[in-house]
Amino acid sequence: MQINRHAACEAILKWLLRPSRSLSIDGSAMLQSAVRQVFIALMLTTSAVALSPSEQRGQTFALNNCARCHSVDKVTESPLKIAPPFRTLHKRYPIESLAEAFAEGIQTGHPSMPAFQLDPDHIHDLLSYLKTLE
Repeated sequence: MQINRHAACEAILKWLLRPSRSLSIDGSAMLQSAVRQVFIALMLTTSAVALSPSEQRGQTFALNNCARCHSVDKVTESPLKIAPPFRTLHKRYPIESLAEAFAEGIQTGHPSMPAFQLDPDHIHDLLSYLKTLE
């Protein structure tokens, strides 16, 4: 049995947005209000954090290869203090300009950074993910 998520969300939203039949605050009205608030918050945050497949691959690459030293998200500090958080890279360099450095191989960064060179698919994915951190 396949569930049509759009139709299900629409039905829930219609139920949540219907006016309460009672002006008094009872358990049903309070529950409806609470569920309405949670549902709307989830709808707003889910669409905002959904990553494209390319961005997901870039995030996975960053987590597997860079997160030992760099913060690869929007909030945490880098584990290695001299390694810049990925969310700040766009302030130092235009993100698109990093493609050439990734293709040629980054030899210098912070002293403990390993040298590496990425293929075009990895570069595209990583740059796509970095743009989500701006």
